[in-house]
Amino acid sequence: MSDKTYEPPKVWKWQPGNGGKFASINRPIAGATHEKPLPVGKHPLQLHSLGTPNGIKVTILLEELLAAGESGAEYDAFLVDIFEGQQFSSGFVEINPNSKIPAMIDQSTDNPTPIFESGSIMLYLAEKFNKFIPADHAKRTQCLSWLFWQMGSAPFVGGGFGHFYAYAPEKYEYPIERYTMEVKRQLDVLDRHLANNQFMCGDEYTIADIAIWAWYGTLVLNRAYDAAEYLDTKSYTHLVRWTEQIAARDAVKRGCKVNKVWGEDEDQLHERHDASDFDTKTQDKLKLAQE
Repeated sequence: MSDKTYEPPKVWKWQPGNGGKFASINRPIAGATHEKPLPVGKHPLQLHSLGTPNGIKVTILLEELLAAGESGAEYDAFLVDIFEGQQFSSGFVEINPNSKIPAMIDQSTDNPTPIFESGSIMLYLAEKFNKFIPADHAKRTQCLSWLFWQMGSAPFVGGGFGHFYAYAPEKYEYPIERYTMEVKRQLDVLDRHLANNQFMCGDEYTIADIAIWAWYGTLVLNRAYDAAEYLDTKSYTHLVRWTEQIAARDAVKRGCKVNKVWGEDEDQLHERHDASDFDTKTQDKLKLAQE
C-alpha cells in the first residue's frame, strides 16, 4: 500500500501502468498511436463505441428513434475495444481528437459530419429528428440543463467514486468517502426532483432521461461498480420508480445490449448492423450456431 504521506514531485513524470484496471487506456498525450482506418457500414449513421454508460446513451437514443418510426436513424454500431487501444487508431482520432467513446459519423450530410462527446451526439440526433427534446422553450431549456448536469456530474460517479471504490489498485478511506458523499448528494438531487416529476422534464421523456439513466439508473440497478447496497440506492424511492420505468422500455433493453462485451451472453451484441441482429447475433445465439 502506498505511503499516506506521499509528496508529489516538483515535476510530474508519467509511469505507464500506474492507475489500476484502466491504466492501459490513459496516457498524458493525445494523438494516434497507429494507422488504421475506421470500418464503414451500410447505414448513414456510423457509431463507434463500447457499451459503457456513455456508450449506451447513444444506442438507447438510436433505438428509441427507430421505435418512434424514424427510419433514418438506422445505424451501424462498430465495437471499439478501449482495452486494446483501438480508440487511438488514426481513423478514430480523426473523428474524435480526444480518443474517447462514443464517436459518430453522419454520412447523410453533404459532407460526412463527425460528432463526439455523448451529450453532443444526443443533442445532434434529437435536433436532427426533432424527437426526445421538448419544443416548448422553457422545457427545452430545462432538458438541456439536466443534460449538461449529467455531463458535468458523471465524472464524480465514474472517474471518482467508481475508480476509487471498484477499480483502484489500493483502497483508501479519504477518496472513497469523498466521492461517496458527492454521489449520494447527486442521488438525492435526482430523488427530490423526481418526487414531483414523472420524468426529468415533467411528463415528457427526453434525452435528459436517457443520459441520466445510463449512469444513475444503472447504478440503482446495481449494474455499475456493484455498489447499490453500499450506496443504499433503494432508499431513493422516486429515483427507483423512474429507473425501473425507463428500464422496462424495449428500446432501452435493446440499446443496453449494443457494443456490450461483458455480462450474460444474451445481453451482448458486440456489433449492430441491422435490427434483426438482436435476434440472431447476440453472443448466446452465435455460440449456439457454432455448436
